[in-house]
Amino acid sequence: MRRASKLILTGITVAAVTVVAAGLYLFQPWKLWQDETVQESLPSPAATLSAEPASPGESPAAPTGPLTVAAGTFISHEHTTTGVVKIVRLADGTHTLRLENLDTSNGPDLHVWLTDAPVREGREGWRVFDDGKYVNLGKLKGNKGSQNYALPADAELSDYTSVSVWCARFGVSFGAAELAQI
Repeated sequence: MRRASKLILTGITVAAVTVVAAGLYLFQPWKLWQDETVQESLPSPAATLSAEPASPGESPAAPTGPLTVAAGTFISHEHTTTGVVKIVRLADGTHTLRLENLDTSNGPDLHVWLTDAPVREGREGWRVFDDGKYVNLGKLKGNKGSQNYALPADAELSDYTSVSVWCARFGVSFGAAELAQI
């Protein structure tokens, strides 16, 4: 009888340790106390000048520089999230998604998504961003600060209306911003 009790107790202990280890792996609770701050400047490839010389009496062509073409402000979903998102056309014609003054919780497997989903307040907005079309721009570089994500050249920007800080591990938005064309 005593040996059976020890085996049962050992089995329960092994099961409990396994459950705790799995929970720690999935939730990574220590990240709630670890902030990762990133401060990137807006990329600025060399400005382009027109190859054509100006006609007499005409001023030379001005270089084209970064131009914000869409912007929005984050609202909170699963975690409190603040900051601004911008889509910026650079001088070379490429586009960059820029997060400015982002402040959200750190978490497991966070990504930046450009999506076609509507931004909804409250719990009904937490899980809509993987229902339609989206472009995964990569892992979130830091949960605080300003950072840039290159947009794919083949992304038709008019198809996308929002940005989400998306937790791929749990299929939930930490925060999202609706994009308004400028």
